[in-house]
Amino acid sequence: MIVAHDLGTTGDKASLHDDAGHTLATFTAEYPTRFDAHGVAEQDPEQWWRAIGTATRGLLQQTGTPSKEVRGVGLSGQMMGAVFLDGAHRVTRPAIIWADHRSTPQADRLLAEVGQDTAYRELGHRIHPTYTLAKMMWVRENEPEVWGRTRHVCLAKDFVVHRLTGVLVTDPSDASGTDAFDQVAGRWSTRMLDAAGVDEGLLPQVVPSTTVVGGLTPEAAAATGLDAGTPVVLGGGDGPMAAVGAGVLTADDAAYACLGSSSWISCSSTRPLHDPELRSMTFNHVVPDHYVPTATMQAGGASLSWVIDLLGGAGAYDRLLSEAAHVAAADEGLFFLPHLLGERSPNWNADAAGTFAGLQRHHGPAHLVRAVLEGVAFNLRTCMDAFTENGVRMEAVDVIGGGAQSSVWMQVLADVWQVPVRQRTIVADANSLGAAVTAAVGLDLVDGFDVARTLSSLTDEFTPDPTRRDLAAAQHQVFLGAYDRLEPWFSTRTVTR
Repeated sequence: MIVAHDLGTTGDKASLHDDAGHTLATFTAEYPTRFDAHGVAEQDPEQWWRAIGTATRGLLQQTGTPSKEVRGVGLSGQMMGAVFLDGAHRVTRPAIIWADHRSTPQADRLLAEVGQDTAYRELGHRIHPTYTLAKMMWVRENEPEVWGRTRHVCLAKDFVVHRLTGVLVTDPSDASGTDAFDQVAGRWSTRMLDAAGVDEGLLPQVVPSTTVVGGLTPEAAAATGLDAGTPVVLGGGDGPMAAVGAGVLTADDAAYACLGSSSWISCSSTRPLHDPELRSMTFNHVVPDHYVPTATMQAGGASLSWVIDLLGGAGAYDRLLSEAAHVAAADEGLFFLPHLLGERSPNWNADAAGTFAGLQRHHGPAHLVRAVLEGVAFNLRTCMDAFTENGVRMEAVDVIGGGAQSSVWMQVLADVWQVPVRQRTIVADANSLGAAVTAAVGLDLVDGFDVARTLSSLTDEFTPDPTRRDLAAAQHQVFLGAYDRLEPWFSTRTVTR
């Protein structure tokens, strides 16, 4: 057996797989996020670690799996955050996660020093407060006492791997989401670190995603219920891992979309994709010598979770989605701009805010939910344009992530994108499946990553309504127009005394 972990934004999903990677069972342990004004988004790494133990033990107990049957552990983790550790690898402050964008002033200084085009060509990414490097600068400038005790900065899954093995390293996929990794040279970027005034020694060594980092320490064994010495494979960031789970390994594989807390459109390629309009970014794949061009919005599934929580809570999820299937939003001039956490693709504006535009007296909860579903679809359509305008074929899109379980949302996506949208058997488990496959490759249990294509299958296809093609295009333009008109207002909307 293989135990895989997907250390996500809302919790850790542990999954049990056979030696070939097939998913047998899952168990999730949740943890909170502190969201606050001025772009704050933080989590406690110690709660991640407790969730790893809870989820692993729960998985073994749920399935009756003896610890001796577990051949190895694999990891997938949320990207672009920053975990700060002292010389003894103790946490010095809460982790600043990907959704935090209070480091905008620091990103602006990097931008002035390096230049966006130069950075984009070297990093595969814009300079932006979403990424690790600007977050490091923010802590140095705003929490000097914490910075003075910090000796290591790492990503979420790297922190957990260290707790499991005592070894602190990272992989190219996670490193490529820091704004500090030279994607062309395959090493930390001297240019970016010098501009930020950050010592490379704070960052982990970069090793392949399939590296067997070490065995479980006795302390980690006691925490997880696994045997001491059980091999741990490093794994990678959740975006590239989702690509593996979805079977997107090479340029010949279909594009896919993920409807997780953040949501994205992505594909695989043998070189970075540099969009002239800088709408997309490119991560290193966990598959050697491949890349994962991606266009990621901050709050896709998070927008739906927010509106559901606001209108009735988790118990109202199915009812509100069902009601949303029978009302109109954009058809009535009601639009939602899904920028609840600022925005990455396509606008790259940390000041952007969630907005309902076109509300009228008769609009009720179902209309609001429908507008959210459509708003995410419209935003992702703009992200798709970043690929199709650069020669990427998107004749169909496989959709994964928790949002892919909603047939209502899937049909909305098909009608807005005007391409067939397909569900796969994995749906919400692509990240952990990718971690299991990567672990199996690292442990030589399978011949290579190609096995991923055999571990899920298509279950349903949602065909776009061709009579809505022109209407969807026109409504997309209205959606874009709403953002263009509001963009100047976003930066001036907060008035303080």
